Amino acid sequence: MKKYLLALALLLPVSLRAQYQGTGRPVADTTLVLSLDDAIRVALSENTSVKVADMEIQRSEYAKKGAYGALFPQINASGMYSYALQKQKVFFGSDDESANSGGGGGGMASMFTSAFEPIMYYIQQLYTATNTPFVPYAAPAPDPSASTTSSSDPIEMGRRNQVQLGLSASMPLVNFQLWESLRLSGDQVELAVEQARESRLGTVASVKQAYFSVLMAKASYDVYNAVYENAVQNFKFTESRYNAKKASEMDMARAQSSLAAAIPNLYNAENAIFLGLWQLKAVMGLDLDRAIDVSGRLEDYAQHMFYDLNEGAGASLDRNSQMRQLAAQAEMLARQIRMQQYAYLPTLAMQVSYNYYTQSDKFNLSQWKWLPSSTMVFSLSIPIFSGGQRYHTIKQTRVQADELQLQRENAERQLRIGIRQSLSTMDTAMKTYDAASEALKSAEKAYDIASKSYQLGKSTLTDLNNTELTLTQTRLQAAQAVYNFVVAKAGLEQTLGYDFTEEK
Repeated sequence: MKKYLLALALLLPVSLRAQYQGTGRPVADTTLVLSLDDAIRVALSENTSVKVADMEIQRSEYAKKGAYGALFPQINASGMYSYALQKQKVFFGSDDESANSGGGGGGMASMFTSAFEPIMYYIQQLYTATNTPFVPYAAPAPDPSASTTSSSDPIEMGRRNQVQLGLSASMPLVNFQLWESLRLSGDQVELAVEQARESRLGTVASVKQAYFSVLMAKASYDVYNAVYENAVQNFKFTESRYNAKKASEMDMARAQSSLAAAIPNLYNAENAIFLGLWQLKAVMGLDLDRAIDVSGRLEDYAQHMFYDLNEGAGASLDRNSQMRQLAAQAEMLARQIRMQQYAYLPTLAMQVSYNYYTQSDKFNLSQWKWLPSSTMVFSLSIPIFSGGQRYHTIKQTRVQADELQLQRENAERQLRIGIRQSLSTMDTAMKTYDAASEALKSAEKAYDIASKSYQLGKSTLTDLNNTELTLTQTRLQAAQAVYNFVVAKAGLEQTLGYDFTEEK
C-alpha cells in the first residue's frame, strides 16, 4: 500500500504540474498566450453576439434607406391586352322618343337639334354683334331610303382587339405622417446601435469573468500543488523515520492520509483550469480545440484593489446601456404619437401617367394605329371620420409611454441596487484581502516553525498538518478576495457603461 501510494504520487502528470506552476511555466509553441486586453479584443471581433449585433445595425440602416424611398417617385410600367368576345352595345334616345318620332332618322335629328339649340343661339348672337351674316343650322331632311331602325336599338361599340401600354409615376407632395415615420426609422437605427453597444459591454464583462476564473483556478492549483508537494516530502521524511524506528505507526498513517487527501484537490484544481479555458474560448468565439493560455497571476491585480466607494455610490447612469435604450424607446413612442396625430391632417399626392392605346378588329400589328394620352392628377385626401380608430390608437400609445416610464423608474432602482451590491462586495473584498495578507505572514511563519520542529522531532505531524491547513485556507482566502474584487468591479463597469474601446 505504501509503495502504491508513493508511486501514484510520483506518477502524477509532471508536465501538467509544470504547465500551471507560476507565470514562468513552459507552454507549447502552438499555444496562444493571451493577456486580458488581448482576450477582450479577440472577443469583440470574433464573438457571435457582437457579430449579430453589428448585422442588426446594418439591417436597420437598410430599413431606413428603404423607408426614404417613399419620398421619391414610384415609377411603374403597365401593359394590357383584351379580346372582346362580345362587343359592348349602347342605346341612344328613349323608348317614348322612338315611338313619337316615327323613324330612327327623324328621332336622331330632333335630338341633335334640341341638344345644340342653345349653342346655335349663342353663335348667332356673336355674328349679330360683328354684322356678319349668319346662316342658321338646319337639320337635314330625312332620307326616305334610310333605315327605319329605332333609336332605341343597341349599337355596337369598340373593336375586338384592344392593347394599352402605359408608364405612370406617383409621389407624395405633402404627407406629415410619412415624414414622421422616416424620423422614426432613424430612431430605430440609433436603438440598434445602442443594443450593439450593450452586447459589447456584456461581452467584455463575460471575458473578464472567464479570464479571472482561469486565474483563480490557477491560484487554487498553486495552493493545492504546494500542499501536495509538502505532503510528498512529509511522507518521504516520515517513511524514513518510520523505517528507522523513530516515527510511530500513527504518524505514518497520518502522512499517508495527508498525501492521499492532497491528490483529489490537485486534480479538481487542474480540471477547473481546463473548464475555465474552455469557457474563455467560448466567450471569445474561438475554436474549443485551439490551445490557449492566459498570462499573469491573480496576485498582480491585488495591487489595484482600491476604489472610491463614495464616488461609485453617486455615479451617473447616463452611460448605462439599459437606460439609454429605455430613453430611446420613450423617444420613439413620443414620435409615434406625433405620427398618429398627423393622421388627422390632409395629404397631397401627385400622379403622372402616359399611355398608348389601340383597337382593331384584325390582329395585324403593322396596321394598328397607336394613340397617345397623358394625364397629371393631384389628389387631396382629407380625413374626416374613422369611427374613433385614430383617437383610440393614440390613447393606446400613450398608455405604452406611461408603462415605459414606470419601467424606467424601476430599472434605475434595480441598477442602483446592483451598484451598491458591487461596491459592498468590493469593500468586503478589500477588507478581507488586508486581513488575509496579515494572516498569511503569520501562517507562513508558523508553518516554517512547525516544519523545522517536526524535522527535529520536537512536534508531531498533527501539529504540522494543522499549521499547513491554516496556511492553505489563508492563501485561498487571499486569492478569493482578489477574485471577488475584480469580478465585482467588472460588473460595476458594465453597469456604469464603461466601454473598453473608449477607455483605450
